[in-house]
Amino acid sequence: MAKIDAATQRMNMVESQVRPSDVTDRRIIRAMLEVPREAFVPTALKTLAYMDDTLMLAKAEGASPARGLMAPRAFAKLVQLADLSSDSVVLDVGCATGYSTAVIAKLAQTVVALEADAVLAETATKTLESLGFDNVAVVTGSHDAGYASEGPYDAIVVAGAVEEIPPVLLDQLKDGGRLVAVIAGVPGRATVWRRIGRHYDKRAAFEASAPAVPGFEVKREFVF
Repeated sequence: MAKIDAATQRMNMVESQVRPSDVTDRRIIRAMLEVPREAFVPTALKTLAYMDDTLMLAKAEGASPARGLMAPRAFAKLVQLADLSSDSVVLDVGCATGYSTAVIAKLAQTVVALEADAVLAETATKTLESLGFDNVAVVTGSHDAGYASEGPYDAIVVAGAVEEIPPVLLDQLKDGGRLVAVIAGVPGRATVWRRIGRHYDKRAAFEASAPAVPGFEVKREFVF
């Protein structure tokens, strides 16, 4: 993809998908104009990087689940729910190739990007380094366990669909901190949790579809 084409598509993405979707935080709009989304997708998908839909990065193969990027408008609205500030320390859960990390890094002080897939984590690290991001750290580990050693966090962003959020992840929020994710369903619902002392409030904010972030499946019991 030629640079001029990517820049034009990025502008079109923001003007036609993000701005008309109640995204009022100008910092998010600026970040999405600056981050080259095409750098975070495989070569064969670069011409689709700015499509107005979920973009699947990898199909399910063996024990490896399918992975993808949220549609730009849904992602922007989800990040807005996190209410980030320039001094926020953020945990980005299931960062995949690192696009979500890059956008969040433009808004926050520090981002810890957690990825369970070692190959994706290495890809994210290399791409973020090549683009000059020096306020991010990509780590590997189970998504549902979070990364407590660098917490507590002002915000936790799960840029995808989950069945449930475990208490161990919520407990890594600072008092007043927020966790945002899409609760899987038909329709899915972008949801925000806020820590208040030892308790949490929870509210659904808008309908959204998103690719699944593995590790948050409800454990089902089978009766014989």
